[in-house]
Amino acid sequence: MSRRCELSGKGVLTGNRVSHSHIRTRRRFLPNLNQVTLLSEALGRSFRFRIAASTLRTVDHRGGFDAFLLKAKAADLSPRALKVKKDVEAALAG
Repeated sequence: MSRRCELSGKGVLTGNRVSHSHIRTRRRFLPNLNQVTLLSEALGRSFRFRIAASTLRTVDHRGGFDAFLLKAKAADLSPRALKVKKDVEAALAG
């Protein structure tokens, strides 16, 4: 399982750990991933995703899971989330 947010695409970043004597060694900055259940009102069911805590705040800010998916870019979404997005678009269109 990769350390990548399924909705925003946030992943691992790298940088330097700097000691007191200013020696630099490489380190990793991991995203704050959480397993959450999000409810789709258009489809009437819930979905489990591993998303970053910051993405969860963005989902709330945009007005819910369906509104977030409609605004999200396809390149950022995981294949599972992209399928849910297409289902939501089809449910709202017809």
